[in-house]
Amino acid sequence: MKQRGRHRRRKQGRAVRAFLAGTALALTAAATMISASQATVGDNPGALEPLTRASDTRALALREQLVPQSTLDELASGMGRPVGVRAVLESADRDLRAASGCTADERTALPVAPAAKRAYCWDAAGTRGWRAGAVTTSGDADDDGWWNDNRVLLSGWSRGTADRGLARVAFVDANGLDHLRYSSALLVVPVDGGRDYRALSSRLSGMVWYQDKLLVTAADGLYVYDMNRVQRTTVDSPAVGRVGDGWSAHGQRFVLPAIGSYRLTGSDDAPRLGALSLDRSTAPDSLVAGEWTPADSEEHSRLWRYDFDTDLARTGLLSVDATGVASAVEAYETEASGIRGLLSHRAAGADRSDWYLGHDPGTTDRQGSLWRQDTEGAEATRCGSENAPRCWGVQAGPLSYWEATGEVWSQSGRALFTVPLTSIAQALG
Repeated sequence: MKQRGRHRRRKQGRAVRAFLAGTALALTAAATMISASQATVGDNPGALEPLTRASDTRALALREQLVPQSTLDELASGMGRPVGVRAVLESADRDLRAASGCTADERTALPVAPAAKRAYCWDAAGTRGWRAGAVTTSGDADDDGWWNDNRVLLSGWSRGTADRGLARVAFVDANGLDHLRYSSALLVVPVDGGRDYRALSSRLSGMVWYQDKLLVTAADGLYVYDMNRVQRTTVDSPAVGRVGDGWSAHGQRFVLPAIGSYRLTGSDDAPRLGALSLDRSTAPDSLVAGEWTPADSEEHSRLWRYDFDTDLARTGLLSVDATGVASAVEAYETEASGIRGLLSHRAAGADRSDWYLGHDPGTTDRQGSLWRQDTEGAEATRCGSENAPRCWGVQAGPLSYWEATGEVWSQSGRALFTVPLTSIAQALG
C-alpha cells in the first residue's frame, strides 16, 4: 500500500406527491469574495486510498452494549408509558421561518453553488445558546420517506462542554413544507437501574435515524435511541433527571432515553467520530462515518462504513459478530481535514460509490467547500470568476440524502436547507 507522511499517525413505496410539487425556490446567497488563491491545487484532497489491512481497520471497531430491558422498564414505570414521534409533533409550537423571512446575515450562511432549493431559518429564542450539529429525516428511517403518517426532519443541537453539556433533538413536522413547526426532546441516558437519568453530554456532530433507532455521535462512539420510547416530563425546571416525585429535562417536555451504545474498542489509533449518514445504495444498508479533525490542519481523515443488521429482532442496530463487535466493512483515508458533512451514494449502474465531503472554512476563508471523492480523484462544486471551490455553506454542516425526493438536507448556522443531489453533480468543476 502506498504510504504518506502523517502529522499525527500513519495513514490508515409511498408516493411523495406534494413533497415534490411546485417550482424550486430561487435563493440568492449574498455576493462572496473568492480569492484566486482558493483555486490552488492545495485545496484538492486527491483520491481516496483504501484501507484494507486489519491493522488499519482494527481501530474502527465498535463494541455494542445494550441497556438491560429491566432498566428501560423501570424508567417507563416511573415516568409513565412511552409515547412516540407523533406525540412530539403534535406538541410542536415553534416555527421555522421560510427563506423570505430569514435575515440577510442568515441568508449569507447558505451555499453559493449549488443554490438551495428550499431554505428555512430557526427561531432565535428557541435556539439561543444552542449549536446546530446534525440532521436526519424520515427519509432515512424508511425508504418511502414516511414515519407512520408523517414526514419528519430531526435536527440535533448541543450546548455547554463535553462533560457538562446538553444535547437535544428538534422534531420538525415536514408534512407541509411551506410551514415547518417543531418541538424538542432532550437526549438522556438511564442511570441507577432506570430510577433516574442523566443528560447526554456530547456534541452532536452526526446523527442517523434508521428504522426505529436513532444513532448519534458521542465522545468515544455512538449512542442509540429507540424512537418508540419518547417519554414525557412532568416538571419544568433547569434540572435534568428525577426531581422529587417528578421528572425534569432542562425545560424540555420530552426526553429520549438511550437504549444502548457502541464504543470504540480502545486502540491508541481510534478516531474521534464526526459526521454520520445513511447509505441505502449498499446491500445491506450501511452507516457511514467520518473522522473529526480540525479544519486547516495537516491531519488526514478516515472514512468508513458499518453494515446494519438484517435480523428483524435487531431493527436499526449495527451488524455485530458473536462477541458483540461491529467491524468496518469498508474504509478509506482522505487527505482532507475539517470534514463536517459526509454522504456516500452509488448511482444506479455505477461500479463504485461517490463520497461527498463538506469541509469547514479555513481560517482565511468565508465559505466551506463540498467535494466528491472516489478512488480515482476528487472534484469540488465551484463558483465565482476564479472558478474556485469555496462555494458551500459558511458552516459546513451535515449531509442527509432523502432518497424518495433526491434531495440532500443540511444546516449552516441557523439556516436549514435542501439541495438536489443532481444540482450538486452539475456544480462540480
